Amino acid sequence: MALFQTQTAPPTHSYGFSTKTRSHSPMVLSFHSPPPSQLVTHSSVKTQQRNSLFSFQNTPLSLSTVTRKLLCRPPQGKHVREDYLVKKVSAQEVQELVKGERNVPLVVDFFATWCGPCILMAQELEMLAVEYESNVKIIKVDTDDEYEFARDMQVRGLPTLLFVSPDPSKDAIRTEGLIPLQMMRDIIDNEM
Repeated sequence: MALFQTQTAPPTHSYGFSTKTRSHSPMVLSFHSPPPSQLVTHSSVKTQQRNSLFSFQNTPLSLSTVTRKLLCRPPQGKHVREDYLVKKVSAQEVQELVKGERNVPLVVDFFATWCGPCILMAQELEMLAVEYESNVKIIKVDTDDEYEFARDMQVRGLPTLLFVSPDPSKDAIRTEGLIPLQMMRDIIDNEM
């Protein structure tokens, strides 16, 4: 009784490879060329390319050739405008505010202009500034401009908020990352 059965495949007339297997012999591969009627010539390929829907006839593809109507003037790359309630301050100004006499809590926002969550946090801090008016002082520090100060304050993630109480006996509260508006309200109302 034979353990192996031999199978021989008849030669095929299609594209690709056909295999012939024999008992105890390596596989033999042979390539069959397509019939002459199915050959594609170089000139027919050029014709198909010219008739393509997505072809451009000697038109350079450039965005500068497209005219656009602007609805408004584009921003100048600043996410912190001068008329916001939350002001951008320097490291020296922050140190003066922390060491000086205050009767309201101080919220320091460490941010960067390229940071997406920082921009969202800026919107929440603006709403908080409107809500608390003069009962809370909220300021911003750009960590790109004040790199040494951010390093000294051990800012590792952005945005980082520092809540400083007017009472010098209380410790400052620090948060990292985007936090909800209600959490900021709770810290200001209950912890300061």
